[in-house]
Amino acid sequence: MPSFLSRVAVPAFLRATRANRVFSTAEAAIDHIRERSLRPLPYHPPRHLRSDVSVTVERVHGWPVYSLTPRSGRSTGCVVYTHGGGWVNEIAPQHWALAADICAHVGTTVVVPIYPLVPFGTAEQVVAGVAELVLANSSRYGEVCLGGDSAGGQIALSTAVLLRDEHGVRLPRTVLISPSLDLAMTNPEMDVVQAVDPWLAKPGARVFIEHWRGRLPLSDPRVSPLCADLTGLGPLTVFCGTRDILVPDTRLLVQKARAAGVEVDHHERDGLVHVYPLTPTPEGRAARRTIIESLRAALAVDATR
Repeated sequence: MPSFLSRVAVPAFLRATRANRVFSTAEAAIDHIRERSLRPLPYHPPRHLRSDVSVTVERVHGWPVYSLTPRSGRSTGCVVYTHGGGWVNEIAPQHWALAADICAHVGTTVVVPIYPLVPFGTAEQVVAGVAELVLANSSRYGEVCLGGDSAGGQIALSTAVLLRDEHGVRLPRTVLISPSLDLAMTNPEMDVVQAVDPWLAKPGARVFIEHWRGRLPLSDPRVSPLCADLTGLGPLTVFCGTRDILVPDTRLLVQKARAAGVEVDHHERDGLVHVYPLTPTPEGRAARRTIIESLRAALAVDATR
C-alpha cells in the first residue's frame, strides 16, 4: 500500500492548490499561455542546491544551457535532462533537485537545457536542439544518457528516436518519468483514469499540444514517440503511477518496446500520482535511488566512488 504521504497528503495538496486548473478547460489553458508569454517565470537553479555540485551556464543556439558537475572533479559521462511542465511551464525546484542528486550520486555531468516553451517553442525545434546537445556532449564526455519527466519525457524519448534515425546513435539509457507519449490522446483508458487523477486533464492539454506540435502531425515521432518504431533503441527506465492519465500509454510503450527487443525497466506504482519520483515521499525517494542506480550502471560509474 502507498504511504500516507503518497496516498493522502500529495493528492490533497494538488487539490488544495488547484494543480489541475490550467488543464481542466481549454479557456484556462489559453489564459495560462497568455500569462506565461507575458510574464515568464525564472528558470535559474535555486540558490541553495547542493554544496557538492558546481553549476555553470552558457548559451547554445540561443538557449540557456546549464551544466551541473561534481565539485570533486571526478565525473564520468553525461546526462541530458529535459524538464516537464506541459510544454508551457518553466523548470521547477524539484527538477533542479533531481538533476543535482543525479550529478552528485552518479558522479556525472548533468546538462539541463532551458528550451523554448509554448507559444514560442515547438516539438520540431526543441527535439532537434536536444539531439544536438546530446551529440555535442558525447564528443565532450563520452557516453550520454537522456532523462525527462512528463512533457520532458516526450522530448527525451522523441530525441532518442531522432538520434537513432538520423545519426545512428543508440543511447546507453533513457529515463522516462510519467512521459507524455501519444499526444493525440485517443487511448480510451485515459478517460477511465481521469476520475482519479488530481492533476492532469485532456481539455487544457490539447491546447498546449496544438501549439507544441507546430506544423507536425500528431503521429510524427517528434511529437508522439509512441508512434515510432522502437526497434534499436537503447534501454529504457520508465516510471508512472496509476492515478495519472498517462499510465495507459506508458503501459503501451512498455509492451511495444519489449516486443521490439528493447530492454525496459518498468516501475508502475499503484495509487501514485503524476511524476511521483519527484515527490517528497518514500516512494519518490525510492524511485530516485533507482534512477541513480540505473544511470550509474549505464555510464559504468564505479559504485565505490
